[in-house]
Amino acid sequence: MTSIGTGYDLSASTYSPDGRIFQVEYANKAVENSGTAIGLKVKDGVVLAVEKLVHSKLLVPEANRRIQTIDRHIGLATAGLLADGRHLSNRARDEASNYRETYNSAPPLKAVADRLGLYVQAYTLYSSVRPFGISTILGAVDKDGPSLFVVEPSGVFFGYNGAAVGKGRQLAKTELEKLNLAELSTREAVTEAARIIYLVHEDAKEKEFELEMSWIGTESGGVHVHVPKDLLQEAEAAAKAALENFE
Repeated sequence: MTSIGTGYDLSASTYSPDGRIFQVEYANKAVENSGTAIGLKVKDGVVLAVEKLVHSKLLVPEANRRIQTIDRHIGLATAGLLADGRHLSNRARDEASNYRETYNSAPPLKAVADRLGLYVQAYTLYSSVRPFGISTILGAVDKDGPSLFVVEPSGVFFGYNGAAVGKGRQLAKTELEKLNLAELSTREAVTEAARIIYLVHEDAKEKEFELEMSWIGTESGGVHVHVPKDLLQEAEAAAKAALENFE
């Protein structure tokens, strides 16, 4: 019995005969059509970087951000449908705030990722809703040190040392595997992240894009902030030079 085109993809609450939920697979496809997002967990912090594709010259630079702050020490980067990403970032903020009120302490990233994963998974259970077309990279420096998690459209979440989601994830993962992440500083990670994003963008032969980056660590005083402009420009210049040498 074939599972394609026989009505098993009409609802997120229906399994196909071979145990697949097509709506969740379609949500993963929405993520794969989006610009690449990567996260690097290094010795003194976490760096998040996003390839934000520019669909129109009329768009205001640095608006429509795809990296959000969830708590003072937690950052979130998304790949997929932008509106879904905004919704999930608001939910993550609610979860972090709820943890603070309940336990009167800063929320550990694992707790926020766990709660967000449960929320995302709930949207794969009912026919009245659809799964989120978004993969979320969460990064933080908490009481356990730097940590990095990815929440997928199915609701499953994994801890990573280096993570990549979106269109260029395969090439980005290959590049991340070449790095000795445990030995890198956040400043070095910014340069490497810029190089990887430029490399995957060039490989996909896409239109214009904007590089968006943030970090949490000793350099930022343990707070999630966007990478300073001068350092970002430096990293972009180094990435362009590396790309020319690569060619």
